[in-house]
Amino acid sequence: MSYKAGIIKAIDELKDRTGSSMIAIKKHMQANLPKDKKWGNAAFLTALKSGVAAGDFVQIKNSYKLSPDFKQKRIAAEKAAAKKAKAAAKKAAVPKKKAAPKKKKTAAKKTTLKKKAATKKKSAPKKKKTTTKKKAAPKKATTKKKTATKKKVTKKKTPAKK
Repeated sequence: MSYKAGIIKAIDELKDRTGSSMIAIKKHMQANLPKDKKWGNAAFLTALKSGVAAGDFVQIKNSYKLSPDFKQKRIAAEKAAAKKAKAAAKKAAVPKKKAAPKKKKTAAKKTTLKKKAATKKKSAPKKKKTTTKKKAAPKKATTKKKTATKKKVTKKKTPAKK
Protein backbone atom coordinates (compact mmCIF):
# COMPACT_ATOMS: atom_id res chain seq x y z
CA MET A 1 0.00 0.00 0.00
CA SER A 2 1.36 3.44 -0.90
CA TYR A 3 1.62 6.22 1.64
CA LYS A 4 -1.08 8.22 -0.13
CA ALA A 5 -3.49 5.27 0.04
CA GLY A 6 -2.61 4.82 3.72
CA ILE A 7 -3.30 8.49 4.42
CA ILE A 8 -6.69 8.27 2.67
CA LYS A 9 -7.57 5.14 4.64
CA ALA A 10 -6.48 6.74 7.93
CA ILE A 11 -8.55 9.90 7.34
CA ASP A 12 -11.58 7.75 6.46
CA GLU A 13 -11.28 5.53 9.53
CA LEU A 14 -10.53 8.34 12.01
CA LYS A 15 -13.70 10.21 10.94
CA ASP A 16 -12.82 13.52 12.55
CA ARG A 17 -15.27 16.23 11.60
CA THR A 18 -12.64 18.95 11.73
CA GLY A 19 -9.99 16.85 10.02
CA SER A 20 -7.33 14.45 11.27
CA SER A 21 -4.04 15.78 12.58
CA MET A 22 -0.77 14.72 11.01
CA ILE A 23 0.23 12.93 14.22
CA ALA A 24 -3.04 10.98 14.38
CA ILE A 25 -2.68 9.94 10.71
CA LYS A 26 0.92 8.87 11.30
CA LYS A 27 0.02 6.80 14.38
CA HIS A 28 -2.85 5.09 12.54
CA MET A 29 -0.63 4.25 9.58
CA GLN A 30 2.18 2.93 11.78
CA ALA A 31 -0.28 0.72 13.68
CA ASN A 32 -1.55 -0.78 10.39
CA LEU A 33 1.89 -1.01 8.75
CA PRO A 34 2.89 -4.50 7.60
CA LYS A 35 5.65 -6.13 9.65
CA ASP A 36 8.07 -6.37 6.72
CA LYS A 37 7.76 -2.69 5.71
CA LYS A 38 9.84 0.00 7.40
CA TRP A 39 8.34 3.40 8.19
CA GLY A 40 9.70 6.23 6.06
CA ASN A 41 8.85 9.61 7.54
CA ALA A 42 10.17 11.54 4.52
CA ALA A 43 7.97 9.51 2.18
CA PHE A 44 4.97 10.13 4.45
CA LEU A 45 5.54 13.89 4.50
CA THR A 46 6.05 14.11 0.73
CA ALA A 47 2.88 12.05 0.12
CA LEU A 48 0.94 14.37 2.42
CA LYS A 49 2.28 17.55 0.78
CA SER A 50 1.79 16.23 -2.76
CA GLY A 51 -1.79 15.23 -1.88
CA VAL A 52 -2.50 18.78 -0.71
CA ALA A 53 -0.88 20.20 -3.84
CA ALA A 54 -2.88 17.85 -6.09
CA GLY A 55 -6.13 18.80 -4.36
CA ASP A 56 -6.83 15.37 -2.85
CA PHE A 57 -6.49 16.66 0.73
CA VAL A 58 -7.51 19.95 2.29
CA GLN A 59 -5.27 21.33 5.02
CA ILE A 60 -7.09 23.17 7.80
CA LYS A 61 -4.63 24.59 10.32
CA ASN A 62 -2.69 21.43 11.25
CA SER A 63 -5.38 18.93 10.22
CA TYR A 64 -6.14 17.21 6.94
CA LYS A 65 -9.47 16.24 5.35
CA LEU A 66 -10.38 14.63 2.05
CA SER A 67 -11.40 17.29 -0.46
CA PRO A 68 -14.99 17.26 -1.75
CA ASP A 69 -13.71 16.84 -5.34
CA PHE A 70 -11.67 13.79 -4.34
CA LYS A 71 -14.69 12.26 -2.57
CA GLN A 72 -16.84 12.67 -5.70
CA LYS A 73 -14.15 11.12 -7.92
CA ARG A 74 -13.80 8.19 -5.55
CA ILE A 75 -17.58 7.57 -5.43
CA ALA A 76 -17.78 7.70 -9.23
CA ALA A 77 -14.90 5.23 -9.52
CA GLU A 78 -16.56 2.85 -7.04
CA LYS A 79 -19.84 2.98 -8.98
CA ALA A 80 -18.04 2.24 -12.24
CA ALA A 81 -16.22 -0.70 -10.66
CA ALA A 82 -19.52 -2.04 -9.29
CA LYS A 83 -21.12 -1.85 -12.75
CA LYS A 84 -18.21 -3.74 -14.28
CA ALA A 85 -18.45 -6.40 -11.59
CA LYS A 86 -22.19 -6.81 -12.19
CA ALA A 87 -21.68 -7.08 -15.94
CA ALA A 88 -18.99 -9.71 -15.44
CA ALA A 89 -21.24 -11.61 -13.03
CA LYS A 90 -24.12 -11.59 -15.52
CA LYS A 91 -21.91 -12.91 -18.31
CA ALA A 92 -20.64 -15.68 -16.07
CA ALA A 93 -24.17 -16.56 -14.86
CA VAL A 94 -25.79 -16.78 -18.31
CA PRO A 95 -24.16 -20.09 -19.47
CA LYS A 96 -25.10 -21.89 -16.24
CA LYS A 97 -28.55 -23.47 -16.08
CA LYS A 98 -28.66 -24.41 -12.43
CA ALA A 99 -30.94 -21.56 -11.41
CA ALA A 100 -34.00 -23.75 -10.84
CA PRO A 101 -32.88 -25.19 -7.45
CA LYS A 102 -32.18 -21.69 -6.19
CA LYS A 103 -35.78 -20.66 -6.81
CA LYS A 104 -37.02 -23.41 -4.54
CA LYS A 105 -34.82 -22.19 -1.73
CA THR A 106 -36.05 -18.63 -2.06
CA ALA A 107 -39.66 -19.82 -2.05
CA ALA A 108 -39.03 -21.68 1.19
CA LYS A 109 -37.44 -18.60 2.69
CA LYS A 110 -40.41 -16.43 1.70
CA THR A 111 -42.86 -18.68 3.50
CA THR A 112 -40.80 -18.60 6.69
CA LEU A 113 -40.59 -14.83 6.45
CA LYS A 114 -44.36 -14.61 6.04
CA LYS A 115 -44.88 -16.77 9.10
CA LYS A 116 -42.57 -14.59 11.14
CA ALA A 117 -44.34 -11.45 9.94
CA ALA A 118 -47.72 -12.95 10.89
CA THR A 119 -46.54 -13.69 14.43
CA LYS A 120 -45.21 -10.17 14.77
CA LYS A 121 -48.52 -8.68 13.65
CA LYS A 122 -50.40 -10.57 16.34
CA SER A 123 -48.28 -9.11 19.10
CA ALA A 124 -48.27 -5.62 17.59
CA PRO A 125 -51.60 -4.19 18.85
CA LYS A 126 -50.73 -3.03 22.34
CA LYS A 127 -52.77 -0.72 24.49
CA LYS A 128 -51.50 2.81 24.55
CA LYS A 129 -51.33 4.52 27.87
CA THR A 130 -53.34 7.67 27.96
CA THR A 131 -51.63 10.58 29.58
CA THR A 132 -53.40 13.69 30.71
CA LYS A 133 -51.65 16.97 30.36
CA LYS A 134 -51.81 19.29 33.30
CA LYS A 135 -53.14 22.69 32.46
CA ALA A 136 -50.95 25.60 33.36
CA ALA A 137 -52.24 27.69 36.23
CA PRO A 138 -53.75 30.97 35.04
CA LYS A 139 -51.52 33.95 35.61
CA LYS A 140 -52.66 36.46 38.17
CA ALA A 141 -53.16 40.00 37.06
CA THR A 142 -50.44 42.15 38.51
CA THR A 143 -51.28 45.46 40.04
CA LYS A 144 -48.98 48.42 39.68
CA LYS A 145 -47.54 49.65 42.92
CA LYS A 146 -47.44 53.31 43.55
CA THR A 147 -43.97 54.61 43.90
CA ALA A 148 -43.27 56.81 46.83
CA THR A 149 -42.35 60.38 46.07
CA LYS A 150 -38.68 61.05 46.55
CA LYS A 151 -37.59 63.72 48.95
CA LYS A 152 -35.33 66.38 47.64
CA VAL A 153 -31.93 66.27 49.18
CA THR A 154 -30.52 69.65 50.03
CA LYS A 155 -26.82 70.18 50.40
CA LYS A 156 -25.48 72.08 53.33
CA LYS A 157 -23.54 75.09 52.37
CA THR A 158 -20.00 75.05 53.60
CA PRO A 159 -18.42 78.28 54.67
CA ALA A 160 -16.07 79.73 52.11
CA LYS A 161 -12.38 79.41 52.79
CA LYS A 162 -10.46 82.51 53.64
